[in-house]
Amino acid sequence: MSTKDFLEKDYYKVLGVTKGASPDEIKKSYRKLARKYHPDANKGDSSAEERFKEISEAYNVLSDDKRRKEYDEARSLFGGGVRMPGSAGGGYNFDLGDLFGGSSGGGSSTGGRLGDILGGVFGGRSTTQPRPRRGADVETEASLSFSDAIDGATVSLHLAGEGPCQVCKGTGAKAGTVPRVCPTCEGTGQASRNLGNFAFSEPCTTCRGRGLVVDDPCPECSGSGRAMSTRTIQARIPAGVGDGQRIKLKGKGVPGERGGPAGDLYVRVHVAPHPVFGRSGHNLTVTVPVTFAEAALGAEIKVPSLNGMPVNVRIPAGTPNGRTFRVRGKGVRRQDSTVGDLLVTVNVQVPKTLEGEAKETLETFRKLTAGEDPRANLLRQAKAG
Repeated sequence: MSTKDFLEKDYYKVLGVTKGASPDEIKKSYRKLARKYHPDANKGDSSAEERFKEISEAYNVLSDDKRRKEYDEARSLFGGGVRMPGSAGGGYNFDLGDLFGGSSGGGSSTGGRLGDILGGVFGGRSTTQPRPRRGADVETEASLSFSDAIDGATVSLHLAGEGPCQVCKGTGAKAGTVPRVCPTCEGTGQASRNLGNFAFSEPCTTCRGRGLVVDDPCPECSGSGRAMSTRTIQARIPAGVGDGQRIKLKGKGVPGERGGPAGDLYVRVHVAPHPVFGRSGHNLTVTVPVTFAEAALGAEIKVPSLNGMPVNVRIPAGTPNGRTFRVRGKGVRRQDSTVGDLLVTVNVQVPKTLEGEAKETLETFRKLTAGEDPRANLLRQAKAG
């Protein structure tokens, strides 16, 4: 982005948060707006796509502690000047716009230039060559089916962020032309200003800190070499990911500046529920109905598994409602290649109506067990308490 963008755009307003917003508040607002204006949810709506780019640009800056600090410092100084000690009246005021050499910048980062300028002004370390800068991290979301979350899947992710201009490939020059080395700073991007009692380095006003001069600028990026764009990447989501888990994809974030490394991509995964199975860590859960007779007398029943092949589970006689059985190795695969279990909970089904011989048989059973009161101990404990 240009220096003018960095200083004049109110990223807090873009995300709808206050300047003192916490990282969690910024992230929450970004997610809400990103879902609303995502290109996939607004196909063919160019205004929504532009809004999505603005939201992503603002989040790229405010989600990075270092970039956010530089952004806040730059905006607080812009237009107000900086007072230098040692001059008449207690100081020397100069306009920050003069230091940046105009309202539009090149490929050099505004935050990095500001650090170099103030370092020179206050006697700190000054550089003659713009330093490489790591790209910002990016956060997005992906939705998976229950089965894909268990097995792992490759998903297409649509991202928006700042990077090399696709039209000029980052040169800033119009197609068919190339930039030339700046004759003023001889390619360093820095120039020295002497104010009598002191001197300091500042971005070259001819090339605006790039070290290169573009005679015929690219119409897409106005010669900056960088632009907001959308891109689609194929991301591999590992097997066993859980709902709400955050996956880190190294080097898939915003490309770095001046040879710096790319940032990372963080993917928040949302897993759709399954009509039969649930999750408990790396174990799958399932509730299976059994008849009253199966629970009382015992049985071997077939239980569904996620791969579609039923497994046999032995239900011992006298099994109570809600008892859970464990089937080894039928759960979710862990990173160490071991597999969780399938937890089978039985739900004893009591007949709603009984007629004929079935009713008579059950009446006989009740008479034979009339001496047994399953609530006797409960009543004694209640009375004692």
